[in-house]
Amino acid sequence: MIVATGATGNVGRELVRILASAGEQVTAVSRRPPAHLPDGVRHQQADLADPESLRTALDGADALFLLVAGDDPQGILDIAAAGGVRRVVLLSSLGVGTRPEAYRHPGAFEDAVRRPGLAWTVLRSGGLNSNTFAWAESIRTQRTVAAPFGDVGLPTVDPADVAEVAAVVLREAGHAGRTYELTGPATVTQRERAEAIGDALGTPVRFVEQTRDEARAQMLQFMPAPVVEGTLGILGEPLAAEQKVSPDVERILGRAPRTFADWAARAADSFR
Repeated sequence: MIVATGATGNVGRELVRILASAGEQVTAVSRRPPAHLPDGVRHQQADLADPESLRTALDGADALFLLVAGDDPQGILDIAAAGGVRRVVLLSSLGVGTRPEAYRHPGAFEDAVRRPGLAWTVLRSGGLNSNTFAWAESIRTQRTVAAPFGDVGLPTVDPADVAEVAAVVLREAGHAGRTYELTGPATVTQRERAEAIGDALGTPVRFVEQTRDEARAQMLQFMPAPVVEGTLGILGEPLAAEQKVSPDVERILGRAPRTFADWAARAADSFR
């Protein structure tokens, strides 16, 4: 049995669908019940911030797809081991490798999964294309996007590609002890993302460039200060490693990563 945490999220929801379609026995874990689950998938309500709440979901499991959430990765993994889990795929962040001081939280999860006797794989994801859902309301109501660093490009990744990679790693041998970097096929600027969403909608979307201070104030409403600073650094002054297109998605899936325009076309209804 495979346990997938974050089962209602942009990656987890697609991962559960892929695994169920492949005939895997899946337990979907989330804090709130999902609106829909594939046939045969069991749901378990739990919270990664409370490792003990995972015990029932993990009992009898073989593998775990783990998000970075909560503050007790060792507690989560202890309960997973007690339930029989011997394989963990952790969804982490590229920032752990490029800006470890700002990304200590996912770094702690990476350290935790590298324990003896556990077959672990770390997926270091670039920024997800679905992060632009934060623009949905302003696009729906004003056909406008406000964001900083409009002409700085990053190789953001389709969450469906991340889910597909996770499914392969969970189901196939040969990935234990590896860390994969997951990006899109090319760098895309904030301005180009707004244009791509406009193309998908068939109507122009205006881009308004925020100052760094404006962006910081907005991000501090839902992100810790160290992560805000790390994120602003990546968005505004990315290191070469943060703009590099990784070959890992294509290496694992046997095809190129999907483009941002591909994602925008599929997500267009959320912006209408």
